[in-house]
Amino acid sequence: MSLKSERRGIHVDQSELLCKKGCGYYGNPAWQGFCSKCWREEYHKARQKQIQEDWELAERLQREEEEAFASSQSSQGAQSLTFSKFEEKKTNEKTRKVTTVKKFFSASSRVGAKKEIQEAKAPSPSINRQTSIETDRVSKEFIEFLKTFHKTGQEIYKQTKLFLEAMHYKRDLSIEEQSECTQDFYQNVAERMQTRGKVPPERVEKIMDQIEKYIMTRLYKYVFCPETTDDEKKDLAIQKRIRALHWVTPQMLCVPVNEEIPEVSDMVVKAITDIIEMDSKRVPRDKLACITKCSKHIFNAIKITKNEPASADDFLPTLIYIVLKGNPPRLQSNIQYITRFCNPSRLMTGEDGYYFTNLCCAVAFIEKLDAQSLNLSQEDFDRYMSGQTSPRKQESENWSPDACLGVKQMYKNLDLLSQLNERQERIMNEAKKLEKDLIDWTDGIAKEVQDIVEKYPLEIRPPNQSVAAIDSENVENDKLPPPLQPQVYAG
Repeated sequence: MSLKSERRGIHVDQSELLCKKGCGYYGNPAWQGFCSKCWREEYHKARQKQIQEDWELAERLQREEEEAFASSQSSQGAQSLTFSKFEEKKTNEKTRKVTTVKKFFSASSRVGAKKEIQEAKAPSPSINRQTSIETDRVSKEFIEFLKTFHKTGQEIYKQTKLFLEAMHYKRDLSIEEQSECTQDFYQNVAERMQTRGKVPPERVEKIMDQIEKYIMTRLYKYVFCPETTDDEKKDLAIQKRIRALHWVTPQMLCVPVNEEIPEVSDMVVKAITDIIEMDSKRVPRDKLACITKCSKHIFNAIKITKNEPASADDFLPTLIYIVLKGNPPRLQSNIQYITRFCNPSRLMTGEDGYYFTNLCCAVAFIEKLDAQSLNLSQEDFDRYMSGQTSPRKQESENWSPDACLGVKQMYKNLDLLSQLNERQERIMNEAKKLEKDLIDWTDGIAKEVQDIVEKYPLEIRPPNQSVAAIDSENVENDKLPPPLQPQVYAG
């Protein structure tokens, strides 16, 4: 089998990672293959088109109602009460629809409308204290960082505070709308620093990182995995899927990593630790950093194994293997959180964007993984997924002399369990066959008995008259001598 056929289900052309609009930036499955910039342009076009259609619909409804009102003026009389109710109903409906359309044209439809918003979940006091401590620390670091920029820093701090106040009153908006507001804020601040403040691009990136850290530390508990989305449902689905794929081996994925090498085994453990640690971070940039560290450990593991630099074709299957082995918590929620609230420039370019795009591809591959992707027959794939059996493990004679005894015993036990499972399945099939044979035998015997009874029916006759003595019919009884009589002798 050629190498190309082995990788047919895993290989991803690097051009597929780029924005499908051809701008040269990295795309993202969450943005339908577009980069952040192109996705926002497409989103705005679709939104403006929807607004225009809604506005035309509202105008048409208004014209129809006015025509209906004018035509009904000639028939008020006895039907005035009925028409009054009809007019009131139609007016309320028109007002509701026009109000809905006007919401699209307002910059902030709910700013100042509510002073307090009841939270759906009330964190425990310990979590609140921990959050407060971290928020205070990040705030002090942000203020100290901005002091070096003097007037520009003061302006940035003022804009950031105004943005947080505005977001406080927009918590009832959808998560997509809150993400759009955050992305608009990132873009406006960056453009203002470059045009008005004449800040160099490299310093703009540093400032944007600090701004993201400051605002997302405060917004994290409101925008991460909100109840209004299906993020939690997706998390449970991908976790269940990964648990069902626990039997997938590195050989099936063509993973060029030899975990028997101690250095490589350490790199694999570190990569799994980094991808799991991503969930503990609150800032999108810190979550991206965990993905980047995980990816670098993977490249190092491949390099040590092959004694040559790793390629992109080696990296993706190994990343898939790490995700399957680690089963990171809330994986989809973290991906969605990064996509919605990370500084878009980090996702569009650089190593962070490249590694994050590969992670999205790895998750998409896991969700669609099938028998063909692993070069298995559909029958074997279904048996592995159902837990009826598992792939043959490494034989004991192939182990290196210095291999861990515990690992050897684990594989031996797994192989024994697989054999016992197959044996139990065979016994159950034979028991079911024996049960069927006994039922068939019982039915056969019952049928034979019934046939004999029908062929030779049982007849019950009434009893005869009393039976006479045995010798009653003997005609020669008179010729017999009399019976002996006992005689008494005197002594």
